Amino acid sequence: MSSTELPLVPATNVLPKVAAVRVAEGERLRSVGLPGITLTVRSRPPAREGLPPALYVHGLGGSSQNWSALMQELEAVVDGEAVDLPGFGDSPPPDDGDYSITAHARAVIRYLDASGRGPVHLFGNSLGGAVSTRVAAVRPDLVRTLTLVSPALPEIRVQRTAVPTALMALPGMTRLFARLSRDWTAEQRVRGVTALCYGDPTRVSPEGFRHAVEEMERRQQLPYFWDAMTRSARGIVNAYTLGGQHALWRQAERVLAPTLLVYGGRDQLVGYRMARKAARAFRDSRLLSLPDAGHVAMMEYPETVARAFGELLASRGELGAVGGSAVVPGSGGGSEGAVVVSGSGSGSEGAHVVSGDGSGDGAVESSSAGS
Repeated sequence: MSSTELPLVPATNVLPKVAAVRVAEGERLRSVGLPGITLTVRSRPPAREGLPPALYVHGLGGSSQNWSALMQELEAVVDGEAVDLPGFGDSPPPDDGDYSITAHARAVIRYLDASGRGPVHLFGNSLGGAVSTRVAAVRPDLVRTLTLVSPALPEIRVQRTAVPTALMALPGMTRLFARLSRDWTAEQRVRGVTALCYGDPTRVSPEGFRHAVEEMERRQQLPYFWDAMTRSARGIVNAYTLGGQHALWRQAERVLAPTLLVYGGRDQLVGYRMARKAARAFRDSRLLSLPDAGHVAMMEYPETVARAFGELLASRGELGAVGGSAVVPGSGGGSEGAVVVSGSGSGSEGAHVVSGDGSGDGAVESSSAGS
């Protein structure tokens, strides 16, 4: 093994005991064994039988818990499950140590094939957005609609605030950071992550912050925590450099599923300027622009994202069929949401844009994203 390679993590059968993963009221966790991987799947029983399936894929350093709020908002519309990617959440590392975008996509595909739940309404955030884009491109039969929240798609001009995350991919950098930050408390780490990922960190409730600290304390006990972070960050950087048919933007152009794109104006990791490029790349897309949101809009403004997804289904005549009701998710609970009025007919024309502020009051732009 060269000095630039990361050591292999301990086998899963000798990993130390750590605290149990938090399960919110109404949620369930189960472990699914597949060839080369074991996945933890978080689910929320649907409001009624017969709803179409949905699968949620988290971002770098996240877990299935990142989708709990949106899953609850959409429980009357879809039969939702959220997966912990290998090495994250409560899923152990993959047997082969492969954390590339392709490997993560393969894990999602293996699960969907094994469960027989496809085609699903597929949701992805950040790293999970890149993974979901690849899944939708190579296996269109598994994806009914695609919803991407701040997807990690290649940018030529990376924001300064995203550079430290990209540097994790360099050999030795993660080990250096781990050594420099060894005295940081879990609370300090969570405050840093919250400041980086939220447009307005004050939207995190005291209870939510406490749960995040508990989860950070649990993850820090896992011997593969930094390994999974480093290798996945390296996987994103490597995916950014791929050309030809494996290039992520090329694969975005191949996606056939109707696509909802969600971008936050205060996102410090994915450039807000990439929203219109994405709207042009995905051939059947709609763009929800949230100026006050950060990198995790589905956690900051779940009602608004849910409403936009409901409008996507309604525009296709599916909401009544799947939900048994004309009520759009996110329209209650004090949030007016943002109404998406129509989508684009082709990637060259772009998607019609909806701009929403944090309160859920949306203003529809009449111009297309391609203009």
